[in-house]
Amino acid sequence: MADLKAFAEQLVGLTVKEVNELAKILKEEYGIEPAAAAVAVAAGPAAGGGAAAAEEKTSFNVILKAAGANKLNVVKVVKDLTGLGLKEAKDLVDGAPKPIKEGISKADAEALVAKLKETGADVEIQ
Repeated sequence: MADLKAFAEQLVGLTVKEVNELAKILKEEYGIEPAAAAVAVAAGPAAGGGAAAAEEKTSFNVILKAAGANKLNVVKVVKDLTGLGLKEAKDLVDGAPKPIKEGISKADAEALVAKLKETGADVEIQ
């Protein structure tokens, strides 16, 4: 049990760059999709890495807060924007608030937000 706690502490302490490298390793060597690692990216800044992220602000996260009234169209747009399958996109929308894309440029984030807001989704950039 102590080993698992130490492992969890290591995961929480990873930087965004390290999480991206971990996601790449998991995908290439073990066939695990990076979407599963996205949870770690979201958890990392909440656990204390927020100060480092606030200083940098060259990468932004697009967060889906709610699907709104036109959920089916939001699922379709999320599917197209993320490259996820239909079921994964639906699960992401159903589980809102969730990150749609992380670590992208401000221009890309604003474009994604505009597309999602057109469908009636409640979205924010962090």
